[in-house]
Amino acid sequence: MSVDRESIRKRVEALKNVPTLPGVFEKISRLIDSSSTAAEDVANIISSDQALSAKVLRVVNSVFYGFPGRISNLTHALIILGFDVVKGLVLSTSVFDIMLARGFHGLWEHSLGCAVTAGVIARKTNDPNPEEVSIAALLHDIGKVILKIELSEESSRIDQAVLEKQISTYQAEEEILGFNHTTVGNWLCQEWHLPHKLSDPITYHHRPNLSRSAQGPTAIVHVANVLVRGIGFGFAGDNLVPKINPVAWKALDISDSLLEEIIKEMDDKLEDAEGFLSGNGIKI
Repeated sequence: MSVDRESIRKRVEALKNVPTLPGVFEKISRLIDSSSTAAEDVANIISSDQALSAKVLRVVNSVFYGFPGRISNLTHALIILGFDVVKGLVLSTSVFDIMLARGFHGLWEHSLGCAVTAGVIARKTNDPNPEEVSIAALLHDIGKVILKIELSEESSRIDQAVLEKQISTYQAEEEILGFNHTTVGNWLCQEWHLPHKLSDPITYHHRPNLSRSAQGPTAIVHVANVLVRGIGFGFAGDNLVPKINPVAWKALDISDSLLEEIIKEMDDKLEDAEGFLSGNGIKI
């Protein structure tokens, strides 16, 4: 029996505590939407929260973006990475603070693994904005977080169905809710006014062939999700490894030799990521 979809959507749209720093996030969003905004303006807003600015710089200088120790201030980060990436980083650090606080460590690690892997694939396939693709991958399962927070009873039923029926979380969500975490992710993207290059991978990472505005990034996040599930890095809610969508695979044009390169670099970077996480108490 499915739940009331519109009722859940209203609850999601009414969330004012996700991310946990809505004031900062909303101010950044308004500034970025203005054509006259300078990088320094946005940096000043983020810097108003010292803990947040420290987290953003730590992530920027981590293994995920390949700028170890080179970016010392937020203005520099904004100039190099762009407004949308830094906006996504602010959103990510806030949202995943919630995940860690609530004990969703497996999902957090899976999301980080996808971000690392998506960055590798993006660079190997010459995507022009690998950092943006990494952010999209980092946030791709945000709908699962909201479902666990807002629909805890239904989430328990979903977990039970996954175990008893040996089906994917995606399938269990459809059976029990009548929709799935990508639907919720799409609602959030609309509410947060995220650009298509971030919202499409979040909305269509299970069905990348449906993306119309960001086919490349969506295909990359889809493939990254499958590869990370395949090696068992983190836990996305079930142990099933989905098939790679042929449309996405064809769009990326990954040869056997390139796939070998991607997997080797992915393994190396995920090993580095584990060291980064443990060295920082996972709470970035």
